[in-house]
Amino acid sequence: MTRDATFEEGAESALALRAETPEDLVVISALVQDAVLPITEIRYDRRTRKLALLINRFRWEDRDRAKARHRRYERVQSLLVVSDVTGVASQGIDRQDKDTILSILSLAWEPGADGTGRLVVTLAGDGAIAASAECLGVDLRDVTRPYLAPSHRAPDHPD
Repeated sequence: MTRDATFEEGAESALALRAETPEDLVVISALVQDAVLPITEIRYDRRTRKLALLINRFRWEDRDRAKARHRRYERVQSLLVVSDVTGVASQGIDRQDKDTILSILSLAWEPGADGTGRLVVTLAGDGAIAASAECLGVDLRDVTRPYLAPSHRAPDHPD
């Protein structure tokens, strides 16, 4: 006798999301909150006008299920890509210190004239990365299978 897959088994898949409005960006911001990345995993390609960050994001979408099943929490490597970038700036981080590990707190869009604006990646420790862009275009795509979170805990944000 063959066993049919359950609905839940079919629901497990890699995320692939695109934000083109500030409302879309709120969803991606929530999903990348507490993602960590080495400073060496940030690339800006002037030719393609893309800013890419290879992040290790906490799987917020799986947190409640993991807790209910008493299993460990997971992280997954994901690409966070900003399109149509015309310039990148940072503050509060030493880009020369190759051992620096960054932690993302949030993403926000600061609109400018005629659809342009800046995507601001706020980092823990008062750091930030700002990408000036012709329009809002942010992609989040999981690129590995989930792995067990090394800390064994969900990130905590005390009030």
